[in-house]
Amino acid sequence: MSLFVKKLFFTAIFNSSLFVLLLIGIQNSSNKTKVNFLINETIELPISFVVGSSLIFGSILGSFIDFNMTKK
Repeated sequence: MSLFVKKLFFTAIFNSSLFVLLLIGIQNSSNKTKVNFLINETIELPISFVVGSSLIFGSILGSFIDFNMTKK
């Protein structure tokens, strides 16, 4: 199995488990707010969901960055 496939598989499993834990954790969240985009705004979402989903999305995007520091 190539390194890219292993990295992709690990990222998918890790972030899926974080998302499940996030959904379980926000069951009793009462603090809600709207997210303002440039044109529209979203429905009221728990603050913990907004922060947690941002963390997961950043983790997914960060896993695709390849820092190859060796000089050729």
